[in-house]
Amino acid sequence: MKIFELLSSHGHERLAFHHDSATGLKAMIAIHSTVLGNALGGTRRWAYNDESEAIRDVLRLSEGMTYKSAAADLPMGGAKSVIIARGGQHANEAEARAMGRFVDTFGGTYIAAEDVGVNTQYCDWMALETPHIMGGETVSHGGDPSPYTSLGCFNGMKACLKHLGRKVDFSGLTVAIQGVGATGFKLAKLCKDAGAKIKATDVNKSALDRAVKELGVEAIEDGAALLTAKCDILAPCALGGVLDHPAIERLQCQIVCGTANNQLLHPNDDGMHLKVRNILYGPDFVVNAGGLIRLAGLHLGMSEAEIDRKVEAIEQTTLTVLKEAAHAPSAHDAAVAYAKRRIESGRANKRAVTAG
Repeated sequence: MKIFELLSSHGHERLAFHHDSATGLKAMIAIHSTVLGNALGGTRRWAYNDESEAIRDVLRLSEGMTYKSAAADLPMGGAKSVIIARGGQHANEAEARAMGRFVDTFGGTYIAAEDVGVNTQYCDWMALETPHIMGGETVSHGGDPSPYTSLGCFNGMKACLKHLGRKVDFSGLTVAIQGVGATGFKLAKLCKDAGAKIKATDVNKSALDRAVKELGVEAIEDGAALLTAKCDILAPCALGGVLDHPAIERLQCQIVCGTANNQLLHPNDDGMHLKVRNILYGPDFVVNAGGLIRLAGLHLGMSEAEIDRKVEAIEQTTLTVLKEAAHAPSAHDAAVAYAKRRIESGRANKRAVTAG
């Protein structure tokens, strides 16, 4: 693996590795861009197959965070961190505090938050070692961002319906949700309360049982079967990379719009395949930006009303991107172009200030 080629190919600024011998922590922090401001991005704790897989994941996720911040019109850059978890070892305070010390070495250039495998308790433990952490319940700031992620995605769904010329009414619609954890469960509730019928799956049986009991969703035990289920909207809300050419070929939906990051395994090719199949794609980093908006807003000192308006604005941003997608290879490409325009505008402003 040629690390510097990987970094330069997508414009990453920095990739740092850290090993803490006392706890066994093995972690990485990737900063993709700080053009618009300090970089905010979650900490993912996952049992990767090998180090190469973890490197690719942290680079892919950090790039997505840059575009997410830019598309949401936030003065922040994009980064991500990953912890290579050992099989069978549960997260603990010592490990989390070691991760907090690693984050602190960046001096605020990187601001961490929760992600897959990291909960608010873990963030609070990290916050004992660094002030550059969002998303905990006590010591750190922001609380659980997942309700804002779900609400932003729901607003993205509204935009998709509107773009197709359909009535923005969920009554009678079927929404298939892959993953009913933190964001998926809340998205299911929003859709259910709006009148939709929900089909759902989750690798965690207790999460699926809870969705059945509390929301009355139709459980699909086989996750692969959910991707082929007939529905109006498919919402991937678990890990990324679930949509590739074979999976897209089997889809029976009009819209794909979910909270998961990096839903397309091969973004350029898979985005074009969705367009060829006439399936509307709500670009993930546009529609799932609500949680980031919440945490960034608190970090930047926004009021609750300002944060709410930005989450609401996801609907209009999605509409704009979908309109531009008519003249782009795919909705994904249109979303990346939209974000890059904002980044270049920020870069130009910085140059003007420096020159002045």
